[in-house]
Amino acid sequence: MAGSGSQHSLDNKGQRPAAQPPRKPLQVMHISRKDEQDRLKREAEEARAAADAANARAVQLEEAAQKAQHSIARPPVAPMTAQQDQFSVVDNDELRFGTDELSGMSMADLLGPENSNSKTKQSSQTSSKSSNRSVDDFDFDEGAFLAALDANEPIGTTGEVVAGTVIGMESDGVYVDIGGKAPGFMPKNECGLGVITNLKERFPKGLEIEVLVTREQNADGMVTISCRALALRQSWDKVKQLEKEGRVSQVKITGFNRGGVTCDLEGLRGFIPRSQLQDGENHESLVGKTLGVAFLEVNSETRKLVLSEKRAATAARFSELEVGQLVEGHVAAVKPYGLFVDLGGVSGLLHQSVITGGSMRSMREVFDHGDAVKALITELDPGRGRIALNTAILEGQPGELLVDKDKVMAEATDRANRARNVLKQEEQSAG
Repeated sequence: MAGSGSQHSLDNKGQRPAAQPPRKPLQVMHISRKDEQDRLKREAEEARAAADAANARAVQLEEAAQKAQHSIARPPVAPMTAQQDQFSVVDNDELRFGTDELSGMSMADLLGPENSNSKTKQSSQTSSKSSNRSVDDFDFDEGAFLAALDANEPIGTTGEVVAGTVIGMESDGVYVDIGGKAPGFMPKNECGLGVITNLKERFPKGLEIEVLVTREQNADGMVTISCRALALRQSWDKVKQLEKEGRVSQVKITGFNRGGVTCDLEGLRGFIPRSQLQDGENHESLVGKTLGVAFLEVNSETRKLVLSEKRAATAARFSELEVGQLVEGHVAAVKPYGLFVDLGGVSGLLHQSVITGGSMRSMREVFDHGDAVKALITELDPGRGRIALNTAILEGQPGELLVDKDKVMAEATDRANRARNVLKQEEQSAG
């Protein structure tokens, strides 16, 4: 048994093998999962920070591009780093915001050197200052600005009279160039007073006319104009002047009604009441006839024109009178304040203060109802129908009319010449 054990311990050569050190038992390599999770979280945070930095930089570049596009003068652009140039050429959103290329980069690699980052901030501040320049920093031509305003100023305001040239025509009106963006349009019923049957003959192309703006320009720049409105305005102005001068006008009777007759004066429709006609009982027979009339009422706002044939006789008489003229008449009425003298169609007032230069107890001491009177006209107001007379100015000495009225009246013509010189001197001293 012993022999057998020794025999197994020998090798093939019959020698005992050398003694070997004892082997350690096999061990399983231990991997800490906590360290692996920490590493992955750290890399994820770095990648997320890198993506946020890239996103912020992309937004900054977009804002800079928009400011440069809207600025009047392009601000200077700082030189771009290689990293900035890399982002500036990216047009695709997926490439711009993708993070595949950043997976292997650290935060320090993404932020770059401190000097480069400060230069980028400085460049951004410079660009912001350039984009905030005020108007005073740029050239400004005031003359050109005012000229541009004048060129775009609307042509034609309501009530304005403008000159223009006929440039076209349609069945319902006429187009007139008045210098605006668009021509003025004159409707057919505004082409003049009365009825116009042939517009082409009345308004040939190239005809220069004056029109009144009745409506300001619409969205297309066109204004509404009128020859009729302008003619009416001019007619009212002329009639007012005739009334002021107390002139007698000739009118043609065009119609009648129960209250009177109608007529045409300077293109305006006038009315003559029956009480103001010489033949008011047969007023319908006056249609087609021409009468001389004066003015009772002229109102352009209410378009009221009232005339009088009877007052026309007075106005005609006024046209024959003048200040300083010696007139003769008869006392028609005695009033507390003076005498009314009939001068043949018109009445003059001889005020009690200018009858005589002397002291009288009653006006009847000098003149009574029906007496003949020669007097000098000292004031004439055709518009109000007033004539002021004076007999005291014919006296050689104050109160002479009380002593010898017949002598004063007989020598009135010669005394009137002297009186006129007195009136002229008074006018010169007053003027």
